[in-house]
Amino acid sequence: MAASTATDRGEFVVPLEFLRRKGGGTRASKAAAAAVPEPPPLPEEAVAQEHQLRLNFGAKTSAGVRLQGGPNILGALPSMLDGIAKGPVEVIEPRVTTLASASPSIIRTVEATEWLRAHGANSPVTRHALWVLETLDAIDPAYDTFACALLDGEVDTGGYPDYASVVGGVAAHWDESTGDLIVRGVVGWGGRGARGDTDRIAGRLLGRLLGSILESGESLGLTAVDRPGVVPGGASVTCQHCGYPAVHPRAVYCPKCGMRMRG
Repeated sequence: MAASTATDRGEFVVPLEFLRRKGGGTRASKAAAAAVPEPPPLPEEAVAQEHQLRLNFGAKTSAGVRLQGGPNILGALPSMLDGIAKGPVEVIEPRVTTLASASPSIIRTVEATEWLRAHGANSPVTRHALWVLETLDAIDPAYDTFACALLDGEVDTGGYPDYASVVGGVAAHWDESTGDLIVRGVVGWGGRGARGDTDRIAGRLLGRLLGSILESGESLGLTAVDRPGVVPGGASVTCQHCGYPAVHPRAVYCPKCGMRMRG
Protein backbone atom coordinates (compact mmCIF):
# COMPACT_ATOMS: atom_id res chain seq x y z
CA MET A 1 0.00 0.00 0.00
CA ALA A 2 1.31 3.43 -0.89
CA ALA A 3 2.65 5.31 2.15
CA SER A 4 1.10 8.60 3.22
CA THR A 5 3.14 11.79 3.19
CA ALA A 6 3.26 14.66 5.70
CA THR A 7 2.91 18.31 4.87
CA ASP A 8 4.64 21.29 6.46
CA ARG A 9 1.67 21.72 8.82
CA GLY A 10 2.03 18.17 10.10
CA GLU A 11 -1.02 16.87 8.23
CA PHE A 12 -1.03 13.57 6.44
CA VAL A 13 -2.05 13.41 2.79
CA VAL A 14 -3.44 10.10 1.58
CA PRO A 15 -2.91 9.34 -2.16
CA LEU A 16 -6.05 9.03 -4.33
CA GLU A 17 -5.05 5.51 -5.38
CA PHE A 18 -5.49 4.46 -1.73
CA LEU A 19 -9.10 5.67 -1.65
CA ARG A 20 -10.07 3.81 -4.79
CA ARG A 21 -11.60 0.39 -4.45
CA LYS A 22 -9.32 -2.34 -5.60
CA GLY A 23 -10.28 -3.58 -9.07
CA GLY A 24 -13.31 -1.25 -9.30
CA GLY A 25 -12.17 0.41 -12.55
CA THR A 26 -11.53 -2.90 -14.22
CA ARG A 27 -14.96 -4.32 -13.36
CA ALA A 28 -16.68 -1.14 -14.58
CA SER A 29 -14.89 -1.28 -17.92
CA LYS A 30 -15.80 -4.93 -18.35
CA ALA A 31 -19.46 -4.21 -17.58
CA ALA A 32 -19.55 -1.37 -20.10
CA ALA A 33 -17.96 -3.55 -22.77
CA ALA A 34 -20.40 -6.37 -22.13
CA ALA A 35 -23.47 -4.13 -22.25
CA VAL A 36 -25.66 -4.97 -25.29
CA PRO A 37 -27.27 -1.97 -27.01
CA GLU A 38 -31.02 -2.00 -27.18
CA PRO A 39 -32.43 -2.94 -30.61
CA PRO A 40 -33.94 -0.07 -32.58
CA PRO A 41 -37.72 0.10 -32.66
CA LEU A 42 -39.45 -1.72 -35.52
CA PRO A 43 -40.51 0.62 -38.33
CA GLU A 44 -44.22 1.00 -39.02
CA GLU A 45 -43.63 0.44 -42.77
CA ALA A 46 -41.08 -1.80 -44.44
CA VAL A 47 -38.30 -0.06 -46.33
CA ALA A 48 -38.70 -1.41 -49.90
CA GLN A 49 -36.87 -1.03 -53.18
CA GLU A 50 -39.34 -0.44 -56.01
CA HIS A 51 -39.10 -2.24 -59.36
CA GLN A 52 -41.33 -1.28 -62.30
CA LEU A 53 -41.53 -2.18 -65.97
CA ARG A 54 -43.85 -0.33 -68.34
CA LEU A 55 -44.37 -1.60 -71.86
CA ASN A 56 -46.00 0.76 -74.33
CA PHE A 57 -47.51 -0.88 -77.42
CA GLY A 58 -49.38 0.78 -80.26
CA ALA A 59 -50.86 -0.35 -83.56
CA LYS A 60 -52.92 1.02 -86.42
CA THR A 61 -54.87 -0.82 -89.13
CA SER A 62 -56.36 0.63 -92.29
CA ALA A 63 -59.66 -0.06 -93.98
CA GLY A 64 -59.78 -3.22 -96.06
CA VAL A 65 -59.24 -3.19 -99.80
CA ARG A 66 -61.00 -5.83 -101.89
CA LEU A 67 -58.77 -7.42 -104.53
CA GLN A 68 -59.88 -9.71 -107.32
CA GLY A 69 -59.06 -13.27 -106.28
CA GLY A 70 -56.61 -15.29 -108.34
CA PRO A 71 -53.83 -17.86 -108.09
CA ASN A 72 -51.04 -15.26 -107.96
CA ILE A 73 -52.64 -12.57 -105.84
CA LEU A 74 -50.94 -13.64 -102.57
CA GLY A 75 -47.56 -13.51 -104.28
CA ALA A 76 -48.09 -9.81 -104.95
CA LEU A 77 -48.27 -8.87 -101.26
CA PRO A 78 -44.51 -8.21 -100.79
CA SER A 79 -44.47 -5.83 -103.76
CA MET A 80 -46.98 -3.61 -101.95
CA LEU A 81 -44.16 -2.67 -99.54
CA ASP A 82 -41.82 -1.47 -102.30
CA GLY A 83 -40.43 1.93 -101.42
CA ILE A 84 -41.82 1.70 -97.88
CA ALA A 85 -39.91 -1.16 -96.26
CA LYS A 86 -36.42 -0.42 -94.91
CA GLY A 87 -35.36 -4.04 -95.03
CA PRO A 88 -36.30 -7.48 -96.35
CA VAL A 89 -39.99 -8.38 -96.53
CA GLU A 90 -40.98 -11.65 -94.89
CA VAL A 91 -44.32 -13.35 -95.62
CA ILE A 92 -45.98 -15.20 -92.74
CA GLU A 93 -48.64 -17.67 -93.82
CA PRO A 94 -51.57 -18.62 -91.56
CA ARG A 95 -50.64 -21.09 -88.86
CA VAL A 96 -51.39 -24.75 -89.18
CA THR A 97 -54.30 -25.96 -87.08
CA THR A 98 -52.02 -27.99 -84.78
CA LEU A 99 -50.56 -24.68 -83.52
CA ALA A 100 -53.90 -22.90 -83.21
CA SER A 101 -53.38 -22.06 -79.53
CA ALA A 102 -49.96 -20.46 -80.01
CA SER A 103 -49.56 -17.17 -78.15
CA PRO A 104 -46.57 -14.86 -77.47
CA SER A 105 -47.14 -14.97 -73.70
CA ILE A 106 -44.24 -16.39 -71.70
CA ILE A 107 -46.37 -17.16 -68.62
CA ARG A 108 -48.56 -19.46 -70.75
CA THR A 109 -45.87 -22.04 -71.29
CA VAL A 110 -47.75 -24.38 -73.66
CA GLU A 111 -48.95 -21.53 -75.87
CA ALA A 112 -45.52 -19.87 -75.80
CA THR A 113 -43.84 -23.11 -76.83
CA GLU A 114 -46.19 -23.46 -79.79
CA TRP A 115 -45.57 -19.83 -80.72
CA LEU A 116 -41.80 -20.45 -80.79
CA ARG A 117 -42.34 -23.56 -82.89
CA ALA A 118 -44.35 -21.50 -85.36
CA HIS A 119 -42.14 -18.40 -85.50
CA GLY A 120 -38.79 -19.24 -83.92
CA ALA A 121 -37.12 -19.40 -87.34
CA ASN A 122 -38.41 -15.98 -88.45
CA SER A 123 -36.27 -12.86 -88.38
CA PRO A 124 -36.07 -10.68 -85.22
CA VAL A 125 -38.05 -7.93 -86.97
CA THR A 126 -40.88 -10.32 -87.82
CA ARG A 127 -40.98 -11.85 -84.33
CA HIS A 128 -41.09 -8.38 -82.80
CA ALA A 129 -43.91 -7.35 -85.14
CA LEU A 130 -45.93 -10.50 -84.41
CA TRP A 131 -45.40 -10.06 -80.66
CA VAL A 132 -46.72 -6.49 -80.72
CA LEU A 133 -49.56 -6.99 -83.21
CA GLU A 134 -50.82 -10.26 -81.74
CA THR A 135 -50.72 -8.80 -78.24
CA LEU A 136 -52.90 -5.91 -79.43
CA ASP A 137 -55.15 -8.24 -81.49
CA ALA A 138 -54.38 -6.23 -84.64
CA ILE A 139 -53.89 -9.39 -86.71
CA ASP A 140 -55.12 -12.97 -86.40
CA PRO A 141 -52.48 -15.50 -87.52
CA ALA A 142 -55.16 -18.18 -87.76
CA TYR A 143 -56.25 -16.90 -91.18
CA ASP A 144 -54.18 -13.76 -91.96
CA THR A 145 -51.31 -13.90 -94.44
CA PHE A 146 -48.91 -11.20 -93.28
CA ALA A 147 -46.16 -9.51 -95.31
CA CYS A 148 -43.93 -7.83 -92.72
CA ALA A 149 -40.85 -5.60 -92.65
CA LEU A 150 -39.16 -2.78 -90.74
CA LEU A 151 -40.81 0.45 -91.88
CA ASP A 152 -39.08 3.10 -89.76
CA GLY A 153 -36.39 3.34 -87.07
CA GLU A 154 -33.30 1.36 -86.19
CA VAL A 155 -32.41 -2.08 -84.92
CA ASP A 156 -29.89 -3.08 -82.25
CA THR A 157 -26.84 -5.29 -82.73
CA GLY A 158 -29.06 -8.38 -82.49
CA GLY A 159 -31.35 -7.18 -85.24
CA TYR A 160 -34.31 -6.33 -82.98
CA PRO A 161 -36.18 -3.04 -83.50
CA ASP A 162 -35.99 -0.46 -80.72
CA TYR A 163 -39.07 0.83 -78.94
CA ALA A 164 -39.59 3.75 -81.37
CA SER A 165 -39.24 1.70 -84.56
CA VAL A 166 -42.34 1.05 -86.65
CA VAL A 167 -42.88 -2.44 -88.05
CA GLY A 168 -45.70 -3.88 -90.12
CA GLY A 169 -46.91 -4.30 -93.67
CA VAL A 170 -50.05 -5.76 -95.22
CA ALA A 171 -52.35 -8.47 -93.86
CA ALA A 172 -54.76 -10.40 -96.11
CA HIS A 173 -57.49 -12.99 -95.78
CA TRP A 174 -60.00 -14.52 -98.18
CA ASP A 175 -63.59 -13.30 -98.19
CA GLU A 176 -65.87 -16.15 -97.14
CA SER A 177 -68.70 -15.17 -99.46
CA THR A 178 -67.04 -14.01 -102.70
CA GLY A 179 -63.55 -15.53 -102.68
CA ASP A 180 -61.95 -12.08 -103.05
CA LEU A 181 -58.83 -11.19 -101.08
CA ILE A 182 -59.29 -8.53 -98.39
CA VAL A 183 -56.01 -6.66 -97.79
CA ARG A 184 -55.34 -3.98 -95.18
CA GLY A 185 -52.33 -2.08 -93.93
CA VAL A 186 -51.05 -2.83 -90.42
CA VAL A 187 -48.35 -1.01 -88.43
CA GLY A 188 -47.15 -1.44 -84.86
CA TRP A 189 -44.50 -0.22 -82.44
CA GLY A 190 -43.57 -0.34 -78.77
CA GLY A 191 -41.45 -1.75 -76.00
CA ARG A 192 -39.68 -0.29 -72.98
CA GLY A 193 -40.33 3.35 -73.70
CA ALA A 194 -42.37 5.77 -75.76
CA ARG A 195 -41.61 8.58 -78.18
CA GLY A 196 -44.01 11.37 -78.96
CA ASP A 197 -43.71 11.38 -82.74
CA THR A 198 -44.00 7.60 -83.26
CA ASP A 199 -47.77 7.75 -83.54
CA ARG A 200 -47.55 10.45 -86.23
CA ILE A 201 -44.92 8.50 -88.19
CA ALA A 202 -47.01 5.31 -87.97
CA GLY A 203 -50.07 7.14 -89.28
CA ARG A 204 -48.12 8.49 -92.25
CA LEU A 205 -46.74 5.02 -93.07
CA LEU A 206 -50.21 3.48 -92.82
CA GLY A 207 -51.45 5.99 -95.39
CA ARG A 208 -48.64 5.01 -97.74
CA LEU A 209 -49.47 1.32 -97.30
CA LEU A 210 -53.13 1.91 -98.07
CA GLY A 211 -52.21 3.89 -101.18
CA SER A 212 -49.91 1.11 -102.33
CA ILE A 213 -52.68 -1.48 -101.94
CA LEU A 214 -55.14 0.67 -103.89
CA GLU A 215 -52.58 1.15 -106.67
CA SER A 216 -51.80 -2.55 -106.98
CA GLY A 217 -53.95 -2.88 -110.13
CA GLU A 218 -56.39 -5.45 -108.71
CA SER A 219 -58.28 -3.17 -106.36
CA LEU A 220 -62.07 -3.30 -106.34
CA GLY A 221 -62.43 -0.56 -103.74
CA LEU A 222 -62.56 -0.22 -99.97
CA THR A 223 -64.63 -2.58 -97.87
CA ALA A 224 -65.44 -3.17 -94.23
CA VAL A 225 -63.16 -5.64 -92.48
CA ASP A 226 -65.04 -8.30 -90.53
CA ARG A 227 -63.25 -11.09 -88.77
CA PRO A 228 -64.07 -14.31 -90.62
CA GLY A 229 -65.07 -17.49 -88.92
CA VAL A 230 -66.64 -15.72 -85.92
CA VAL A 231 -70.10 -17.14 -85.31
CA PRO A 232 -71.57 -15.54 -82.14
CA GLY A 233 -73.51 -18.13 -80.23
CA GLY A 234 -73.28 -20.68 -83.02
CA ALA A 235 -71.15 -23.46 -84.43
CA SER A 236 -68.57 -23.39 -87.19
CA VAL A 237 -67.39 -25.89 -89.77
CA THR A 238 -63.99 -27.14 -90.87
CA CYS A 239 -62.48 -26.47 -94.30
CA GLN A 240 -62.12 -29.68 -96.28
CA HIS A 241 -58.96 -28.39 -97.99
CA CYS A 242 -56.75 -26.89 -95.28
CA GLY A 243 -58.48 -28.06 -92.10
CA TYR A 244 -59.22 -24.57 -90.80
CA PRO A 245 -61.78 -25.29 -88.04
CA ALA A 246 -63.55 -21.91 -87.73
CA VAL A 247 -65.35 -21.37 -91.03
CA HIS A 248 -68.82 -19.85 -90.92
CA PRO A 249 -71.47 -22.48 -91.71
CA ARG A 250 -72.81 -20.30 -94.56
CA ALA A 251 -69.37 -19.46 -95.96
CA VAL A 252 -68.78 -20.21 -99.64
CA TYR A 253 -64.98 -19.83 -99.48
CA CYS A 254 -62.47 -20.61 -96.73
CA PRO A 255 -61.00 -17.44 -95.16
CA LYS A 256 -57.63 -19.13 -94.75
CA CYS A 257 -56.89 -20.91 -98.04
CA GLY A 258 -59.51 -19.29 -100.29
CA MET A 259 -60.78 -22.60 -101.60
CA ARG A 260 -64.49 -23.07 -102.29
CA MET A 261 -66.28 -24.98 -99.54
CA ARG A 262 -68.00 -28.18 -100.58
CA GLY A 263 -71.73 -28.13 -100.07
